[in-house]
Amino acid sequence: MSAFRPSSFCLFHDLDSAVQSPPNFAFHSYCKSSYRAAGLAIIRRMTTLDASLPAPPADKRLPGDLAIWVFILAEMLAFAVFFAAYAFARAHDPALFNEYQQTLDRNAGALNTLLLVTGSWFVVRAVQAAHRDAGPAVARNILLGFLCGGGFLVVKVFEYAAKFGAGISLSTNTFYMFYISLTFFHFMHVILGMVILVVLWLQARKGAYTSANAHGLESGAAYWHMVDLLWIILFPLVYVMR
Repeated sequence: MSAFRPSSFCLFHDLDSAVQSPPNFAFHSYCKSSYRAAGLAIIRRMTTLDASLPAPPADKRLPGDLAIWVFILAEMLAFAVFFAAYAFARAHDPALFNEYQQTLDRNAGALNTLLLVTGSWFVVRAVQAAHRDAGPAVARNILLGFLCGGGFLVVKVFEYAAKFGAGISLSTNTFYMFYISLTFFHFMHVILGMVILVVLWLQARKGAYTSANAHGLESGAAYWHMVDLLWIILFPLVYVMR
């Protein structure tokens, strides 16, 4: 049989003494001390439970500023219209598209894909370095991402030179009209992304990006990732899929 707790006994004694006999002040003092001890024990237990509970998760937020995400969505919508128009034109003349698609340099396209994906990886490392307050690593990784973008432009310029040197233009046929329009539109976005990376690099060299202030870096990184994502869609769509 479990032991009867003094606090419980005091409670029943109080009820009984209130009805049958005058109050026993010494006994009541004992009961008060028992209640006080029990209350302190409960408070300690609650404090221990509160301390052992995991901290509430930090509020999740969208990386960068809202304005850059609105701009990114608008740009992706414009590309989506281009991609839909390309798919519609291809469906109406698949033989033409299949024939001239074989004239594209897939190796150059694959190399450009590798360059942009690698560039995005360096930009991710730059953001991570900022969150660790590793200033030199931020600037270094942004510069490496910029160089990957520069490599993309060089490969694309050689590709354009080969096509224009062969007399190919927007008016050659429907496939080349879409090829030149889509890839050049993306080409201009890569240039804009590189301009943004230059600005980020200059700021990073001044130590502007830290764990407490990385919004500008995150905004620029988000735009660069958009450029990468669009090429990942464009490359198989224009160069590979039949």
